[in-house]
Amino acid sequence: MGELWPWIAMLGLGAFHGINPAMGWLFAVALGLHRGQRQVVLLSLIPLALGHALAIGATLAVVALVGRMLDPGILGVGAGVLLIGWGGYHAVRGHRYRLQVGMQTGMAGLLLWSFVMALAHGAGLMLLPVFMAWLDSQQGHLSAASFPTLLLAVAGVAVHTLAMFTVAGVSAVAAYEWVGLAVLRHGWVNLDWLWSAALIGVGVVLLVTF
Repeated sequence: MGELWPWIAMLGLGAFHGINPAMGWLFAVALGLHRGQRQVVLLSLIPLALGHALAIGATLAVVALVGRMLDPGILGVGAGVLLIGWGGYHAVRGHRYRLQVGMQTGMAGLLLWSFVMALAHGAGLMLLPVFMAWLDSQQGHLSAASFPTLLLAVAGVAVHTLAMFTVAGVSAVAAYEWVGLAVLRHGWVNLDWLWSAALIGVGVVLLVTF
């Protein structure tokens, strides 16, 4: 079970990211309704998932570079403080800033939108405790550039993205077929506060752990 929990955590976080409309599935539904094709909804999820994965990979790469210059304990505490601060900012002001993409955008525009939104929401930072504990259990560290470490990181991002894509796909198709944007605007649970709480909670976990 000790070896399985990181995979379970990555799947769970992927599902959490996938159900959040801010990660893109609501935009995919809007595009599908605008163009009158369910196929557009499904195709839109591909660049959205890819942009999400690239944002997470970029975050881990930056942390890995910083980790080469810092003690693991300092890196963990610094990441925890950053997450708490990011979560607080997102709760107060983060929801006011949205990257605007028109209904005529293509796949490249969706990928860029997803990449920027995932970075802005701290999606990659939310995964740091899992990766740092995971790599430590494998006698590695996030700052180590060995092939097994990189392979483990890629596998983790892939598992997370697959879960995110699956849950986002189910949510998008359900919204397109049965719910519609009007109901979502008035009846959908606002996940901004929950997302902010998750960021702060993960930051606290890092501070306690390191």
